[in-house]
Amino acid sequence: MTYTIRRIQKSEYPLLNDFLYEAIFVPDGVEPPPRSILMSPDLQVYVDHFGESKDDIGLVTEVDEKIVGAVWVRIMDDYGHVDDRTPSFAISLYKEYRGLGIGTAMMRAMLTLLKHRGYKRASLAVQKANYAVKMYLRVGFRVVEDRGEEFVMVIDLAKFS
Repeated sequence: MTYTIRRIQKSEYPLLNDFLYEAIFVPDGVEPPPRSILMSPDLQVYVDHFGESKDDIGLVTEVDEKIVGAVWVRIMDDYGHVDDRTPSFAISLYKEYRGLGIGTAMMRAMLTLLKHRGYKRASLAVQKANYAVKMYLRVGFRVVEDRGEEFVMVIDLAKFS
């Protein structure tokens, strides 16, 4: 499958809400939450006023001129927060584009960008049951905190290549 990863345009920032909803891990057999969950302060921290800080960085993936995925970071007090110098990740793809290596490519593109911008590390939180844990480990994240149902993971960008 041919795809392009590029910087998100300001006019596309509203799409981050859609991808935030897609990023919510829903185990097999469980009903997805209503979209209204996006209005909770715990989730709004990922998208509210995105683009207003120098630490807000986003990429999107296009297939046939359709945006099918997004990865974005910002320094925020979210589930994966480790300190006020470390950007936290959000990443998701529409379901039909998962398992094709696109998520790994998006993650690598963002990590490369962060490294070039001088960030020392990046973090994320992920539910332990989420299949994406394996991908995060493969690209170099390590578990720094076990919170019962989820891991907080960090990558040292000096070691990322």
